[in-house]
Amino acid sequence: MKKAAALLCFLASFAYAQTRPAITGIAFVRMYTADPTASTAFYKDKLGFDRTTKDGIAHYAVNDSQWLEVAPLPTPAPQSRIAAIAFTTRNAAALEQYLKAHAVVVDQPLHDGSFAVHDPEGQLVIFVQQRPASSKAVSPRATARRVIHTGFWVHDRAKEDHFWRDILGFRPLWFGGPHDGELNWISSQVPDGTDWIEYMLDSSAHPNPHSLGSMNHFSLGVAQMSDAEQALARNGCTGPECRKTQMGRDGKVQLNLFDPDLTRVEYMEFKPSGPICCSPFTAPPPTAKENR
Repeated sequence: MKKAAALLCFLASFAYAQTRPAITGIAFVRMYTADPTASTAFYKDKLGFDRTTKDGIAHYAVNDSQWLEVAPLPTPAPQSRIAAIAFTTRNAAALEQYLKAHAVVVDQPLHDGSFAVHDPEGQLVIFVQQRPASSKAVSPRATARRVIHTGFWVHDRAKEDHFWRDILGFRPLWFGGPHDGELNWISSQVPDGTDWIEYMLDSSAHPNPHSLGSMNHFSLGVAQMSDAEQALARNGCTGPECRKTQMGRDGKVQLNLFDPDLTRVEYMEFKPSGPICCSPFTAPPPTAKENR
């Protein structure tokens, strides 16, 4: 009886580890900066996000469950200025066990509600325990109140697909390129929400810092781009780059800014309003308030 009970307990634990807990959206994106003063002027003053600090890392609140982080550039400096991307999960402890059961090495064990792994190309990926909704006020100067996607340079799509799609369960969302038939951007949606990641496929072996910062980026969602333009203007962003909108290949209006370390901040309307190239969207777009 004891052996049978032990076997049942083992099988139950094994089955539990095989069940992936919900991954509901982006929690934060962490960037590196070589100039913290310039970075503060960009994220706090120009973009309008409230700033706090913890353990030497600046936190910029986007809403009550999403934020941006900026950390000092280490020595030697890495090629990418994206230090980490993080996602919310409804059960961080169970997700950690699930990834271990799928032979994913946990580089930063669960502590204070979060743990971290690396994807096959070395990108630090953090999973954060989902917090209850709060009534925390966000700065009225904020130029957007949602992070909707993050993109990063990918060399080996097959290895990345195995990690993001096969193991984590991210779902195909859209793909496209600058020319019909050319595949440069591949979007995959989180399994249990509407945020997404974007592979940036570039054959260049040594992109310049501006090109790399354009690929390794994040996106702030807005209902109408005019709202973002007006908010940027109120915060003193008056240069032509603060009004230079464009229609993306995905049919969404965009506006691109670059922080002092050349990480691209892409404002993007939630819904397409123009022709959609290359492939249809396979799921609904994000909204101003995400239901997690």
